[in-house]
Amino acid sequence: MPPSAAPVDRIPVSLLTGFLGAGKTTLLNALMQNPAMAGTALLINEFGEVGIDHHLVEKIDDSTVLLDSGCVCCSVQGDLVKALKQLHQRSSKREIPPLARVVIETTGLADPVPVIYTLMEERFIAARYVCDGVLTAVDATHGLAQLDAHREAVRQVAMADRLLVTKGDQADPATRARLDARLDSLNPGAPRLDVRHGRIEPDQLFGSGIYAPASKLPDVAAWLGEERSRDVEARAAAAAGPRLWRKTPAPRSHPARHDGSVSSFVVRFDAPVPWFGFAAAMGRVLQDYGPRLLRVKGLMNIAGERQPRVIQCVQNVAYPSVRLPKWPEGSPFDDGRGRLVFIARDLAPAEADAIRSTLARLPGDAAAIRAAAATPLLPTRCWLAERAAPAAPGGLELDGWVVQARRFNRRAGAGV
Repeated sequence: MPPSAAPVDRIPVSLLTGFLGAGKTTLLNALMQNPAMAGTALLINEFGEVGIDHHLVEKIDDSTVLLDSGCVCCSVQGDLVKALKQLHQRSSKREIPPLARVVIETTGLADPVPVIYTLMEERFIAARYVCDGVLTAVDATHGLAQLDAHREAVRQVAMADRLLVTKGDQADPATRARLDARLDSLNPGAPRLDVRHGRIEPDQLFGSGIYAPASKLPDVAAWLGEERSRDVEARAAAAAGPRLWRKTPAPRSHPARHDGSVSSFVVRFDAPVPWFGFAAAMGRVLQDYGPRLLRVKGLMNIAGERQPRVIQCVQNVAYPSVRLPKWPEGSPFDDGRGRLVFIARDLAPAEADAIRSTLARLPGDAAAIRAAAATPLLPTRCWLAERAAPAAPGGLELDGWVVQARRFNRRAGAGV
C-alpha cells in the first residue's frame, strides 16, 4: 500500500516512538522532505518546559501541531484527542488540504500503550482514524542500556510494527549483537530496518494496515487490557462526580505514568556565549552527570554568530552542532536568547543547581582551548573541533507553531 493510501474511509495514523535521543526528529526531517509524504499531518509531543523538536522539522503543509501540555501518554484525553478532532474538522471544511496520513511523534519518555488504546477505542477518533502501525527508533549505541533501565523503552520496542535501528555506524559489533538479541526477545516479529541519518523511504514504514496486538507478545494485549480497566474506572469516577455544565466533555484524568526520578529543567543564557567556553563547560557537565542526563537539547546564541546553533546531547555524548537559518518566531526563542532543556533521571536538585552554576561561569575561548588540550577525551571534543557548523540543507521555515516549506518540489529522499 503506498504511503498516501488510506484503508477504507479512515485516515491512517502512525505512531513514531523511541527513547530520548534515538533520532526521531532526524528521521522526521528527512521523511517530510519526501514528496510521497504530501498531505501528512504531524503531531509532535515534547516533555519539558520549552519545546525544541518542532523547530527542527521541515513540513510540507500547515498541519503541524505541537502537543506541549506534557507527555502525551499522560494527557491522551487532552491534547491528543483535541488535536485529532481539530485536524479532521479543518480537513472536512477544506481549511487545510485533505489528510492522507497522520504521524504522531511522541516524547522519548512516552508509554505507547495509552496512545494506541485511544486510537483504537475512543469513539470519535476510532470512527475517523485507524492505527496503521507503530514505528520505534532504537539507538544502536545506547539502546541496550535504555532497555535495561526504562520500562517505557521496553514497551516502545515490544509494541512496534517496525524497529528502526539508528546510529548503527557508531556501535561496535559486540554491542550491536547484544542489542539484536534483546530486540529478538522483546519483538521477534517486527522487521528491523537500519536507518542512517534519518534516510529511509516512506513505503518501508507505512501501510501496515490495522494495528494487531495479537501479532505481538502476550504482554502487549495485557497492557492494553490494563489500559481498558483504567479507562473504565476513570469513566465511572467521572459519572459518579458532580455534574457541571460544559461546552465540551471534561478530559478524563490518568495517574502519572512516570516515576518521580525523571525531572526536567531549563538553563537560560541572557547573553551570547563564547563557543569554546561553552563547549568546555558542557564537556565537564557531561563528564560529571552524563549517565543520568537522558537528553540535553536546545538552541544557543553564540558570540559572533547571527544564526542559532542546535545543541543535542544524550548521556555523555555530544553530537555535532548545526545552525538554523534564523531564530524561531512566535516562540520562547523569539528573544534570541539561548536555552537548554535538560531531561534527567535521579538528579538531585543540588546537582541541577551545580549544572546551572557551571554554565553561568563560562571561561573565555582562549582559556577553554588550553583546558581542553589537557583533557583530550572531553565529550564535547567534536564541538571544539568546529568553528561554524554548516546549515541544514534546504533550510527550515517557521511561522509560530507551524513549520512550513516554501516549495513542494523537494527531491525525494533528500537528507537533513
